[in-house]
Amino acid sequence: MKRKRKSARKPFTGETPEVMDIKALAQYLGMGRSKIYGLIRQKKVPASRIGRQYRFSKPLVDAWLKERLIMHPEEQQISLFQKK
Repeated sequence: MKRKRKSARKPFTGETPEVMDIKALAQYLGMGRSKIYGLIRQKKVPASRIGRQYRFSKPLVDAWLKERLIMHPEEQQISLFQKK
């Protein structure tokens, strides 16, 4: 019996929805779903639970990412989230 080979994570293409499920968030962040579940268990990612499913608000996730920017003191800070 042949085993299926895991495919590489595909980057998010198209417009990101305002409310994402685990799969969409994993694609958006470029992480595996198990890593997302780990972040939820540790209460490190903003999530809402509806029944047995999790949902993530894109503006809250973007704000969460923005809070975690790591910059070197000697570099000039550049905003990754500039309004267009």
